[in-house]
Amino acid sequence: MKNLVEELQWRGLVHDIMPGTEEQLLKEMTTTYIGFDPTSDSLHIGSLVPIILLVHLEKFGHKPIALVGGATGMIGDPSGKSDERNLLDEVALEKNVAGIKAVLSRFLDFNSTAPNAPILVNNYDWMKEFSFIAFARDVGKRITVNYMMAKDSVKKRFAGDGPGMSFTEFTYQLIQGYDFYHLHKEYNCLLQMGGSDQWGNITTGTELVRRMNGEGAKAYAMTCPLITKADGSKFGKSEGGNVWLTADKTSVYKFYQFWLNTTDVDAEKYIKIFTFLDKNTIDSIIAEHQTAPHLRVLQKRLAEEITTFVHGKEELEKAIFASSAFFSPTMDDLKKLDVATFLEVFDGVPQAEVSVDDLNEGLDMIAALSAKTNFLASNSDARRELQQNSISLNKEKIAADYKITSADLIHNQFVMLQKGKKNYYLIKVV
Repeated sequence: MKNLVEELQWRGLVHDIMPGTEEQLLKEMTTTYIGFDPTSDSLHIGSLVPIILLVHLEKFGHKPIALVGGATGMIGDPSGKSDERNLLDEVALEKNVAGIKAVLSRFLDFNSTAPNAPILVNNYDWMKEFSFIAFARDVGKRITVNYMMAKDSVKKRFAGDGPGMSFTEFTYQLIQGYDFYHLHKEYNCLLQMGGSDQWGNITTGTELVRRMNGEGAKAYAMTCPLITKADGSKFGKSEGGNVWLTADKTSVYKFYQFWLNTTDVDAEKYIKIFTFLDKNTIDSIIAEHQTAPHLRVLQKRLAEEITTFVHGKEELEKAIFASSAFFSPTMDDLKKLDVATFLEVFDGVPQAEVSVDDLNEGLDMIAALSAKTNFLASNSDARRELQQNSISLNKEKIAADYKITSADLIHNQFVMLQKGKKNYYLIKVV
């Protein structure tokens, strides 16, 4: 077997690893699982790392199991949380489970017939008939409260100023630990992986495997670091909130732009974590970038690789086209964009609304720049800029006596104004 641990280490994807894990992965095909709690009906880019870990596992000849936590999702993982989560009702949970299964199915072929074909499971399937008494007797008896209290995820909640932790959340690590036991028994799953905040839950699982399946039972654990940005801000957030893996929540254009706008320091780290490019290729891209950082070679390749992985080559090409359309010398490319993408391209550009009646009467340029929109501070400013020939309408220079009419509309509702080379404005007709 090729050395998966070595591969993950140079990519910065190993945080904690239980002794014997690397040897087990080198010895034979190893069934490994990662869990995804259904807190939403989609996954955001924070979940890309565990997805990528599962893909690496399969590429290296191991058998990945993706577990959707229909049962654990009813409780909520306390790891890294300072407050109790709101519990989801069954209808919302069922919708979320279906959505996450659909996302995971884009990256892993659960219908494959290969020996190491990925498996998709839902822990609700084996937890739904488990009575409280049976669970307390058969599982709870195996792990002491002292052991559970020693976990960081528990200690932090008890040491904080908040309300502490409910019994419901306290049981989470036992239920997750039982998942590992069940998968070990049913699928000979020997390894669980996850984020570094999951170490306590995962090791509880290895302990349950040993205590419930016999002293000779082997179970291993490995975690990856939680991804951070160089400036200390939270990874996976944009100004609009989470960056999602489904286009209905985050458009492909915005997804592509998120990666394109990463800093040099972050891009150098992310290209190792979020792509499958080999070390020589990545080193070459980084070296090329360092010779001419202004060309942003690193960010462009990063954005291209991840967007292709998540959304496909065709959607990447559309995102690249939309990104370049704004800077095209004519309006032809912008006119080819659908309305939603057009507005996303102009996100952050000053915008104002004018009445369709204004256009029917012919909107003069001075009003369009000042009184009707406040793009420029005054009529005199507008008049001066027009006299200096620095104003463009839909990327064509216009004179002070020009009147905007419905014939100038893009998508029957937009007009683009520009002052000089860098100042853009968008008028929306309502």
